[in-house]
Amino acid sequence: MTRVRIAQLANFIGPSSGGMRTAVAALGQGYAAAGARRLLVVPGPVDARTETPEGDVVQLRAPRVGGGYRLIVEPWRVTDVLEDFAPTSVELSDKTTLLPVARWARRRGVGSVLFSHERLDDMLALRTGLDLGAKASVRVLNRLLVRSVDTLVVTSDYARREFAQVAAAAGCPVAQVPLGVDLATFRPDPSRPTAGPELRLVHVGRLSREKSPHLAVATAVELHRRGVPVRLDVYGEGPHRDELEALAGAAPVRLHGYVAGRAEVAGRLAAADVALSVCPGETFGLAVLEALACGTPVVTADRGGARELVDAASGAWGAPDAASLADAVLELAARPEGARRAGARARAELFTWPQAVDAMLTVHARVSGRARLSA
Repeated sequence: MTRVRIAQLANFIGPSSGGMRTAVAALGQGYAAAGARRLLVVPGPVDARTETPEGDVVQLRAPRVGGGYRLIVEPWRVTDVLEDFAPTSVELSDKTTLLPVARWARRRGVGSVLFSHERLDDMLALRTGLDLGAKASVRVLNRLLVRSVDTLVVTSDYARREFAQVAAAAGCPVAQVPLGVDLATFRPDPSRPTAGPELRLVHVGRLSREKSPHLAVATAVELHRRGVPVRLDVYGEGPHRDELEALAGAAPVRLHGYVAGRAEVAGRLAAADVALSVCPGETFGLAVLEALACGTPVVTADRGGARELVDAASGAWGAPDAASLADAVLELAARPEGARRAGARARAELFTWPQAVDAMLTVHARVSGRARLSA
């Protein structure tokens, strides 16, 4: 393993890209622990290089593109860094500006892996409301993607379906690698008060339309309209906070903003009776796993990658509308508290970071061998 040199390229990083940050960091730590040399390249306000126990982190100066996010738009600066590092494989988490890096890798006999963290067709449709136009544009991009990299990694069956036809036509392997959860940080709180007359709901995520926080708030409003004693605590920041406050109206919905510290987030999740993670376009749903690991069952939409994480013992689901999801919340809350919380934790324990790291190391070994043979 000591000869394996993996470069992780994480573009479009911002203050609310928690799921992507978590995945990149957990995988990188696992690569280093397994004996691989690991380099992480990220955008930032200035050029900088930092040594860490998990390998060097190179920050490249990149412009802001909205919402506090930065995007590397000069791929040749990335390849300059890679020339010095001499990776055996590169792992991209960007589908646009860093595609030239995949072409550089192919010319150098370096394996390339594209980690698809979101399903662009449905995500853009959720963001813009232009379903057909968004999906037609994404199909063109996807055909380019599968011809540019050696392997595509997805996290769920839902995410795999976006690429099934174009990847098969291009002969690009698709590996399905579920992510994991930090079971030590996200764990049940033994001092948590038992459920009372007020139903405590929680939603954690970016307050942006493609993440469907409006649907979570509308679900709480619907329960309040029905006369259910309920409270929804929302944790996260984003461009649509004002819209959510207006949607909540007089309903007991509290928007707390960004919560720093994973342990603090875990405490808020563990204190709730039900977590709402209702985005129908989520490719995986780390927030779902983190809630389940805290022993908090989850209500999700009946489609998308998050639905694949929730089984009958750990939560419930409904069509992506407020009435259906409110019904699912009430059905879940009616179950015995001990059983639903135990079911949630047991489900989360099936998804570990060591399993994800092992699967990704297998992918990297495979693409490195293929790249050397074809070089």
